[in-house]
Amino acid sequence: MSSTVSTPLRQLPNALTILRFAAIPVFVVLLLEEREGPSWPAGVVFAAAAITDQVDGWLARRWRVESAFGKVADPLADRLMIDVAVLLLVALDRLPWIALVILARDLLLMWGYRYLAPRGYELEVSRLGKIATWGLYASLGFVLVTEQGTWWPLAWFWASLALAVVAAGQYVGKALRETRT
Repeated sequence: MSSTVSTPLRQLPNALTILRFAAIPVFVVLLLEEREGPSWPAGVVFAAAAITDQVDGWLARRWRVESAFGKVADPLADRLMIDVAVLLLVALDRLPWIALVILARDLLLMWGYRYLAPRGYELEVSRLGKIATWGLYASLGFVLVTEQGTWWPLAWFWASLALAVVAAGQYVGKALRETRT
């Protein structure tokens, strides 16, 4: 199908990923402008980032235009957007400090990838990892647009964080098994 997709359209998935990187500072400014309560503008930018995450991957697979850049940049853009949101929400006292465990998880995975990639290891995002990312995007989006202390987005966040930690354990286990052989 990639031969039927025009050259400019073939670049669309990577352009959406780059757009997600560019949205991070916009998100930061919008969230910091409304420190006290719900931030619909920041929530909208965050939701748009989540949607482009789904669209760029779907288009790349559908059009068979997956790239080495996209395989690295797409999950990195997600991790950065989510990590920045968590960091700011902790700083604004909208999430407890223990939520920063997501940053430790992501740093571990990035360090591991940096170590393993030169050895030919390719990280494949698992279904559980995708579900965790979707859950984190959704729950953080709801934390952004609800009153501080609203319980259900926090419960959703903790469940998604637990899935993300389990997915990280699966990634580490798979990498250890495959690099030993």
